[in-house]
Amino acid sequence: MNELYVSKQRIIDNKNTPFAYELVFKDSSNRSLGFSNSLKATSQLIISTISSSELNNLLGKKSLAFINVDETTLTKGILGVLDKKRFVLNILEDIKLTEDVIKSIVSYKKQGFILSLEHFDSSARMLIKFQRLFNYIDIIKMDILVSEVDNMEKVMEKFAGTHVKLLAQGVESKEDYEDCQEMGFDYFQGDYLDKPELIEISASKEPTQFIILQLIRIIKQNNSTEELEFFIKQQPDLSYKLIQFFNKLEKLDVQVESLTQVITLLGRNKLLKWLVVYLYSELSQNSTSKTLLELALRRAKIMEEDADNHNKDKAYLAGMFSMLGSIFDTDIKELMNYVKMDRDITMLVLEKKGIFASSLMRAEEAEKVYLKKMMMANFEKLSTSDLVATLEESGIEIDKDDI
Repeated sequence: MNELYVSKQRIIDNKNTPFAYELVFKDSSNRSLGFSNSLKATSQLIISTISSSELNNLLGKKSLAFINVDETTLTKGILGVLDKKRFVLNILEDIKLTEDVIKSIVSYKKQGFILSLEHFDSSARMLIKFQRLFNYIDIIKMDILVSEVDNMEKVMEKFAGTHVKLLAQGVESKEDYEDCQEMGFDYFQGDYLDKPELIEISASKEPTQFIILQLIRIIKQNNSTEELEFFIKQQPDLSYKLIQFFNKLEKLDVQVESLTQVITLLGRNKLLKWLVVYLYSELSQNSTSKTLLELALRRAKIMEEDADNHNKDKAYLAGMFSMLGSIFDTDIKELMNYVKMDRDITMLVLEKKGIFASSLMRAEEAEKVYLKKMMMANFEKLSTSDLVATLEESGIEIDKDDI
């Protein structure tokens, strides 16, 4: 399991009450990660704080979290899963405002996210750069260490009485704090008020795994084909693999003209099936993933054949998901809660109950019989450490007195 370091610094309001925390990704030496790492770091933070309990441990039950976003994180479609009531998308000051970036910012605002601007230097250049965005920005973090006082006053006058709140960033002394209070700032942040705290959190999944899980969720929420296409288009590797898969289907002998065409002709159930296979075969770092994929495919096919015509697609997915936890270093409950699959599938995966339970038990029994034969035939080749690991991972206690 990878570890992720996050610097956490408190932000207070004008009543000296904790308002939020800014989270900045760090390496183990407490150095900020470069932008090349931002997509991975943001994805890992998101996937590591999906459950409310983990987020509460990091921030408390009510505090907001400012997370820095650049062009990559804004346009890669990974932020939509965040709790919009808890996370503030903090737009970096040197971001390149391409049309795609602006479109993404507007989209996140329409979804209900709070947006802020980072390290705003109060200059005319900065005002001109972000002019198109001020209708969508909720908080401007004015960097008092680099801003000229006259410019700050002009900015405060410009936004007085509007929806935009102003945050004094870089409060390093008591004098800074008192001056900013007198100027009328709404929020305050800086080392004088709170020293950044370095937190280590578990990062259990790679960004691409997270993206696939989010796409599965989008499909299950019955979003429009256009929304599906928009999301997939932002993942070039995924788009390529999907079209490659589509072209291999003999019965669909057509020339691909668009992703919309692929999604429509495949249908959502077949697209879901492919995504789960993709998770097993392409994205798992588990050394046994190829074998697990073969077992999962066999199990899914058996369960599909057992099911009535109305439930065949659902039975297939249930079989695939029943082994998916094996490739994720996380609690399968968390995974199922996130993707929000059908109740029958969820019951099977979490409790081995429901309409597919008997079919699953038959498939599992057949697998165990086969694997028992394999183990007995090759017992001499197995190392002691492998046997111990297998037993203990299965919750089987070894009697130390008999060793």
